[in-house]
Amino acid sequence: MSQNSFSWELFSKAPIVGIIRGLSAEVVAQILPVYREAGLTTIEITMNTPGAKAMIQQTLETNSEGLNIGAGTVCTTEDLDKALDAGAQFIVTPIVNKKVIKACVKRNVPIFPGAFTPSEIYNAWSFGASMVKVYPATSLGPDYIKDLKAPLNQLKVIPTGGISLDNMAAYFKAGADGVGIGSHLFDKTLIQQKNWSGLKEHFEKFLQKSKAV
Repeated sequence: MSQNSFSWELFSKAPIVGIIRGLSAEVVAQILPVYREAGLTTIEITMNTPGAKAMIQQTLETNSEGLNIGAGTVCTTEDLDKALDAGAQFIVTPIVNKKVIKACVKRNVPIFPGAFTPSEIYNAWSFGASMVKVYPATSLGPDYIKDLKAPLNQLKVIPTGGISLDNMAAYFKAGADGVGIGSHLFDKTLIQQKNWSGLKEHFEKFLQKSKAV
């Protein structure tokens, strides 16, 4: 089971969760080696991506070396069962679903549930979340993370939504334990052009920013 479990050591080398949504299995298979070569380590495939289950299985078979592969947009226990059947090494949700969180805790699978208000965030943490995905962080900004962590410094939080190269360092400075990034990280133009060297450079910039704090 060891290769099928989440590696916190890998995550700490690059505390960025890259969110893959709506890309084809073929494109994902081309992106993942580039992602890994750039030094990034943790990838989330959302369950609302067509063929997500097969994509997670395929990714684990072909690209799991040096990568954490998880499932995102897990809203129900049905979604969770599908994701875990596929072999997902960690789970991300956009909402707080106590049953989903508890099921992951019971199975020793890291879960990053989505929450917005201090009460939601604290509840998700108290149910046993490994880290809480502060989502959507877009309108909250880095100051919210700082304010949240002042009284609740035991919380581990991973803001997600609207995080880009420009503001990422500010989130880490504010106390974020990681960040979740989708479209800003997986640059559509570079991917459409199959500009893999450009994409690798783009990924490396994010990694550098995450270490610049």
